Amino acid sequence: MPVGAFGGRRDVMDALAPTGPVYQAGTLSGNPIAMAAGFACLNEVAQPGIHETLDELTTCLAEGLCEAAQEAGIPLVVNHVGGMFGIFFTDAESVTCYQDVMACDVERFKRFFHLMLEEGVYLAPSAFEAGFMSVAHSMDDINNTIDAARRVFATL
Repeated sequence: MPVGAFGGRRDVMDALAPTGPVYQAGTLSGNPIAMAAGFACLNEVAQPGIHETLDELTTCLAEGLCEAAQEAGIPLVVNHVGGMFGIFFTDAESVTCYQDVMACDVERFKRFFHLMLEEGVYLAPSAFEAGFMSVAHSMDDINNTIDAARRVFATL
């Protein structure tokens, strides 16, 4: 759920209601459901091993996509860190800067994106956007995504 917060010097914050004359409001300002959801999320991401698990899941996805692309003869680089990943159609060994990204096959990514949608896999719609994993994704989700990509790569 969305939430916003701000802070400042004591004299500035004291100018705000209820102690000061300035009223501040927002759609979810102080919303107890948003606060409870945020607190629960922070508790989850503080659990031991959660970041390692997320990295392992993302690594499985990245490696599986690269392997499936290689089987189909499709040049592909999948960069990833933590739960974030990027898919690049290129025969370069790595994609590390703006020029590398601009040299990738954006048209092939567009076809890949739309064909993956038809397979029921929702990716970031632009070759210039990152995708994100979460610990809610299972190995079944990852394997289904790789299987869908394998079918799509066969048509690219």
